[in-house]
Amino acid sequence: RRLPPSKEASHTHKSSELDYEIIIVDDASPDGTLEVAKQLQKVYNPSHIVLKPRPGKLGLGTAYVHGLAHATGSFVIIMDADFSHHPSSIPSFIRIQKETNCDIVTGTRYAGQGAGVHGWDLKRKLVSRGANIFADTVLRPGVSDLTGSFRLYRREVLEQLVKEVAGKGFMFQMELMVRAKAGGWKVEECPIRFVDRVYGESKLGGDEIVEYAKGVLSLWLNV
Repeated sequence: RRLPPSKEASHTHKSSELDYEIIIVDDASPDGTLEVAKQLQKVYNPSHIVLKPRPGKLGLGTAYVHGLAHATGSFVIIMDADFSHHPSSIPSFIRIQKETNCDIVTGTRYAGQGAGVHGWDLKRKLVSRGANIFADTVLRPGVSDLTGSFRLYRREVLEQLVKEVAGKGFMFQMELMVRAKAGGWKVEECPIRFVDRVYGESKLGGDEIVEYAKGVLSLWLNV
């Protein structure tokens, strides 16, 4: 997803004085993502902005694995780079992890004070809510937003989970959470405000909805 021409994410980390690295995985995007990332790297140092481009589109799940292979921290945060997942939520994720000593903190758009979705029309809201209700009914994951992808993981837990996950694309994140709960890992939620992307476009059609339903049923059968 396109990295917007802004340094806000890096400013958030810098002002909090965290020891951080931002790993950017770009699959030869034609929209200038890598060029913007290179500009950020010059400003914030390659030790903080780590570029790991790939020669072509290889899928969302493999992008997570690729980024994880180059991570050096004890905890990993996975988020979209288009500001639909706002970096201002990161301190809350870290605080919750420290207070509870949990293995995963997952962002939720549907529970807790301050949670919500902005910029979606009624149809998109109904589809997203319906998708979560369907998954909750079938899988009983114990989280209020299974389709969300803004999460903090203890690194060794994420490394173990990715070895078990078979799903690709948007199902990858769902399967991570389902397997985490099935494996007894401790999960906490953090309310987030999801704002529809300013840069790029979301793809949501009949084919994606069918694939989602098939993926949920596959998880129910196999996990």
